[in-house]
Amino acid sequence: MNRFASFREFYPFYLEEHRNRISRRLHFIGSWGVLVLLATAMFTGNPWWALGALFCGYGFAWVGHFFFEKNRPATFKHPFYSFAGDWVMFKDILTGKIRL
Repeated sequence: MNRFASFREFYPFYLEEHRNRISRRLHFIGSWGVLVLLATAMFTGNPWWALGALFCGYGFAWVGHFFFEKNRPATFKHPFYSFAGDWVMFKDILTGKIRL
């Protein structure tokens, strides 16, 4: 099991686990879905939308890993760093630092 002293050490590993363009696209779509579903939960006051956000985010990401990357999601060993990595990669895609 890899040990990382910081997120800065973890993020290059995270990016290596997301080399497949389709997988990155699925992560990006899932993250957008999370934002939409959380906004819907807040707007409607219905917490079920937040549960949907959880399934949306992880569902899209895990399909990317299991079917395109052919690896296990980092969430299983590094849940907090992986969660942060999802959002940093989302930001990096939005700003053009990572290409879809």
